[in-house]
Amino acid sequence: MWLRHQSFLRKGHVMSKLAFIFPGQGAQKAGMGKDFYENSETARSFFDQAQKILDFDLKEMCFGEHEELNLTEYTQPCMVSVCLAIVQELKKRGINPDITAGLSLGEYAAVAAAGGMNELDAIKLVRRRGILMQNTVPTGEGAMAAVLGLDAKKIEEILESFENVWIANYNCPGQIVITGLTNEVQQASLALKEAGAKRVVELKVSGPFHSQLLKPAGEALLKEMESMSFSTLQVPYVANATAEIVTDSKKISTFFAKGIYSSVRWQQSIETMLENGVDTFVEIGPGKTLAGFMRKIAPKATVYNVSSFEDVIALEKCLSKA
Repeated sequence: MWLRHQSFLRKGHVMSKLAFIFPGQGAQKAGMGKDFYENSETARSFFDQAQKILDFDLKEMCFGEHEELNLTEYTQPCMVSVCLAIVQELKKRGINPDITAGLSLGEYAAVAAAGGMNELDAIKLVRRRGILMQNTVPTGEGAMAAVLGLDAKKIEEILESFENVWIANYNCPGQIVITGLTNEVQQASLALKEAGAKRVVELKVSGPFHSQLLKPAGEALLKEMESMSFSTLQVPYVANATAEIVTDSKKISTFFAKGIYSSVRWQQSIETMLENGVDTFVEIGPGKTLAGFMRKIAPKATVYNVSSFEDVIALEKCLSKA
């Protein structure tokens, strides 16, 4: 049984569960987090602390306009810093999750928000993760593509003919992402179109993320985590690689390492939470990518977005009325 938290809402006599969900790489945008820095003393203090532990100007990278924000080694610590700064403000207002989950990179913010690790440790770790992922496969050798309008099982069958192409993300019904060596991803894209995919769109990424090609990066990250300490989870989180609910913090490092080279089972993760009584989801961080997926996975679920300080005020009002 999960612990009851302040975030439980009353809808008639039914208690509902609330999840914090966090986006992954690709959701980043110039200026993210700036209004939290300007309007929230809690978030401002958090950004200042995060700045001190990083080897680049975090605030300038997030709040300004820099092409480097799209390089994975910078994207990762910037995204997690912004997401966790927002979490600080939400928790200050008594808005707490009953479970968390994050898509790919978002899993690190999810674990920190669930109490499984120190927030600043999470930021330092994803800085290392970004560098390892950036350097494992030379730029241009790997690619990713979104496959739209084709059944997951059909995609899996077709990819069996390709040695170096894998499913990276099960995002939602009708949207699967593939990953692997550039030439084979291009060949697989043609095969998938011939099999009936409505569209196959190459993604602007700097590597073949969530492919077996990144296994060395996962193994290197696992080694780096040997000296890290993880805390007892205050609430459960859902692991990307298996879509299972995690309550034991001893499993975190293995799931983090595996997550680098395994498929992100996002649709299955949401389904796991729905099966366990979650009906309210708060997407924390820039963009509305996860809300878009949710409309296809669970159109009846309640989804809130928190990417601006105004969103926090609006969320607080909505939850108080629920």
